[in-house]
Amino acid sequence: MLAWPSSIRVRLTLWYAILLGIPLAVFAVISYIAFSRALVGGTDRFIGEALAAFERELGAERRAGLAITDAMRATVHEVRFRELHILITDSANQVVARGDSALVGTSPINASPGEAAVLATVRGVGPIVEPYTVRLSGDDGEHLVRAQPLLIDGHRYTLSGRYPLREAERMMSGVRRMFLVAIPLLIIAAAISGYFLADRSLKPVSSMAEHAAEITASNLHERLPVTGGDELVRLARVINDLLDRLETSFEQQRRFMADASHELRTPTAIVRTEADVTLSRPSRTTDEYRASMGIMQDAARRLTRIVDDLFLLARADAGHLVVQRSAVYLEDVVDGAVRGVRQLADTRGVSVQLGELVEAPLRGDADLLGRIVLNLLDNAIKHAPPGGSVMVGMARRDDTVTVSVVDSGPGIPAEAVDRLFERFFRAEASRPRHEDGGSGGAGLGLAIARRIAEAHGGRLELVSSKPGHTEFRLTLPVESSVEAVRA
Repeated sequence: MLAWPSSIRVRLTLWYAILLGIPLAVFAVISYIAFSRALVGGTDRFIGEALAAFERELGAERRAGLAITDAMRATVHEVRFRELHILITDSANQVVARGDSALVGTSPINASPGEAAVLATVRGVGPIVEPYTVRLSGDDGEHLVRAQPLLIDGHRYTLSGRYPLREAERMMSGVRRMFLVAIPLLIIAAAISGYFLADRSLKPVSSMAEHAAEITASNLHERLPVTGGDELVRLARVINDLLDRLETSFEQQRRFMADASHELRTPTAIVRTEADVTLSRPSRTTDEYRASMGIMQDAARRLTRIVDDLFLLARADAGHLVVQRSAVYLEDVVDGAVRGVRQLADTRGVSVQLGELVEAPLRGDADLLGRIVLNLLDNAIKHAPPGGSVMVGMARRDDTVTVSVVDSGPGIPAEAVDRLFERFFRAEASRPRHEDGGSGGAGLGLAIARRIAEAHGGRLELVSSKPGHTEFRLTLPVESSVEAVRA
């Protein structure tokens, strides 16, 4: 069994040929049958008209006073049609007269093969009461025979006419030859035209494939040509949009690697430099060693925190962020987070005010949810000016609960808003961090908080930012059927 070709050009060519060939073949068969029937019908009408003329002439001979037999003899000799053979038989199916001789007694012994076939047919049919037509095949070809009743003076006869179908067969043979030659030629022409049409139509696809093959990670800025019909233009635009997303993703990955390298280089450099300085002298006091180890410990903690954050984000990107779901009251999580940052806030001279708590039972990971709130509070405290404030509030509406964290910092510049949740991004120009009492973050807190919120079916967004008022809002779905047990 032949396999269907894989080439689209060849497939389209075959479809063109098939879709044209089948209708042509059906048209040829129908036309051939209709033409053949028209020729046979015309021949039948000719025989019928000729026999009608014969009957009229026979009636004239009878009116002239001739006996029935003599009138039949005279008529078959006087009324002649080219290639039409007339035969008259009596009620006993014996030949009375025929077109090329006088009366032939009661036996068809002298009849031609064609007449013998007509006699056999007439005798097989029996008494004829209405005209009928039949096609006969013999050694001398096909004939069309029309037989009809003939009633003279109460005597019943059968008048038949036999006409050869040589001309009709010759015409039908010509039609067959014409179809057998013309249809294959038309199909071949359609296949050739279809191939060139398919090749021309698919040239933009080939061009796009060549351009796409040349695009690599080093030239992702290049795009496919937008040419061709509507479908190809749409395909090119879809692929270009895909390339846009890939370029953006690659750029984010490059920036991520650069930022991660930068953030990891600082604590590792501190550890290495401090170790080199400590070991550069043969002896140091215990206090000096302890001070040096404390510096390296702080750097190691920061390094550990960055690595843990990167690991969490990597698991989230891969869809492997494990959320240990259990019955949780979000208001307890918020209250615990606020109490946990008060010492940091007092150190920086920032007041943290907790508004009214609302009951918000849900199923989630208490540690991860607490990390969201802690990240938001830590971020707000770092960017609030000394003497500033951080407001924390909760609100519940239907099946959702919101947690808002508002700080009185200088606000976030408009150009930084779109990148605020990107990894390692810090809008430091307008929101300077106060380093007293902390080492500062790596720009991963908001990115991690958003991924945790999405893992819980919620969202984290920046509601507004202006000098003196920057608000982040966490929205989570709650479940009233959850029966959490308070610690």
